[in-house]
Amino acid sequence: QVQLVESGGGLVQAGGSLRLSCAASGRTFSSYAMGWFRQAPGKEREFVTAISWSGAGSTYYADSVKGRFTISRDNAKNTVYLQMNSLKPEDTAVYYCAARYLGPAMKESEYSFWGQGTQVTVSS
Repeated sequence: QVQLVESGGGLVQAGGSLRLSCAASGRTFSSYAMGWFRQAPGKEREFVTAISWSGAGSTYYADSVKGRFTISRDNAKNTVYLQMNSLKPEDTAVYYCAARYLGPAMKESEYSFWGQGTQVTVSS
């Protein structure tokens, strides 16, 4: 059982940066792969990025954010981060943190635990 709480969302100008945090509580956080998804108004939830349970070298990014977003984790703090740079208006969405046991995945159906989401709005 894992509890997830996102924070760090807000309003930012295009080209700016924002850092999201996802604080996790529960059993053996380091054994869970973590992912970020987002859902824009009127659209389906989509995969953004994921990181393996070890956090050593397995990260995955959607093509739309590759080179701009960076996922990382600090197991000592039970926290996963999403650093977002060069933000674009099309990045506007509610961002959700998710967790699954061990291996990472890119499909939302693969994740067992979800946070409540945090709003990110990018103005042009």
